Amino acid sequence: MDQKHAGEDHICIVGAGQAAASLALRLRHGGYSGALTLFGDEPHPPYQRPPLSKAYLKREWTVDRLYLRPAEFWSGIGVDVVTGAPVTAIDPVARTLQVGGRKVAWTKLALATGTRPRPLPPEFAGLSGVYELRGLADADRLEGEIRPGRRLLVLGGGYVGLETAAVAAKAGLVVTVVERAARILERVACAETSDAIRALHAGHGVRILEGRSVAGVEARDGTVAAVTLDDGTRLEVDAVLVGIGVLPRDELARAAGITCENGIVVDVHGRTSMPGTWAAGDCASFPFQGLPTRLESVQNAVDQAECAADDMLGHARSYAPVPWFWSDQYDMKLQIVGLNRGYDAVVRRRSERGESLWYFRAGRMIAVDALNDARTYMAAKKLLEAGAVLTLDEVAAEGFDPVARMKRAAA
Repeated sequence: MDQKHAGEDHICIVGAGQAAASLALRLRHGGYSGALTLFGDEPHPPYQRPPLSKAYLKREWTVDRLYLRPAEFWSGIGVDVVTGAPVTAIDPVARTLQVGGRKVAWTKLALATGTRPRPLPPEFAGLSGVYELRGLADADRLEGEIRPGRRLLVLGGGYVGLETAAVAAKAGLVVTVVERAARILERVACAETSDAIRALHAGHGVRILEGRSVAGVEARDGTVAAVTLDDGTRLEVDAVLVGIGVLPRDELARAAGITCENGIVVDVHGRTSMPGTWAAGDCASFPFQGLPTRLESVQNAVDQAECAADDMLGHARSYAPVPWFWSDQYDMKLQIVGLNRGYDAVVRRRSERGESLWYFRAGRMIAVDALNDARTYMAAKKLLEAGAVLTLDEVAAEGFDPVARMKRAAA
């Protein structure tokens, strides 16, 4: 047993990403003065992941700019960030963590373990030239392939895949995106948003093949050389980025007997089924709008972590977010607010700045996609935060002004 924290108040956070950092900051700002330790798998202090497929891959950002705070900041507020230290087991009875060859005692525990990429398709196992993009090391490996004239195949038409395709196309690569579903972004956006993003990529020379899957892979000297699709299309490639989604990292929690179902199950306060243990961020499944929900976003990582930290400090409140997301591709900024789950109608509105797609369920607005229209995005966000009821007929009306409507709701 590591005696460093034996017999003292010690909060441990497993994970060192956005949620973990937000937990630690909230605990300190909320008055917790005891021992506080973050354990991270990677050799870095907490950093931002979204820029990995955007500014960092484009070489616009350095590693230091990715860091949420400089490394010395954490020690300055009494937070011990232990990097390169995977936690391999939780003992809920003894209240210890297994970290390498030592056991670390905790009095309260927070799990902010994030997600991991879905397993690579077996056809690509063991081949060079095949990449994922989840962490800094992944981005550093892929960066070597971003050279003019190279042929990049992106498997998966979600945000990470499309953002990477945009960076590669702008850098002069020949890019093809293959999406198994009927359309790109099918799981997260309406057909109108998919159409706009598809047209954007086509305008930059990216070939998008939808409703297609990999049927075969050819290698040359252990490196991927060509991919054949299920319709017989053969694509010669120099590199493949696999962006087919992620899975919650809940193995540690499962092994400790914590209830998990598409993530670590928590209540509205962030509490898991194990006493003295909380979870937050991408790894956590929480009740939202009457359904178990797991959100993969910066907003959720920060806000849910702060809610869990408050509960750890004895200041319980319910987590009821207005989710928001964003994606940068070429000169397009897609901003999303709300959760479009279960939508049954979409209204498209154009402005002098861009356009927006308004989602409705049973006649009530539930979410908005804003494409190069930050003004509409901010108005929609404030309307949702205020609990304003907007009907389909109101939004579809010719003279509808979201900013004016926001001001009426705030009055």
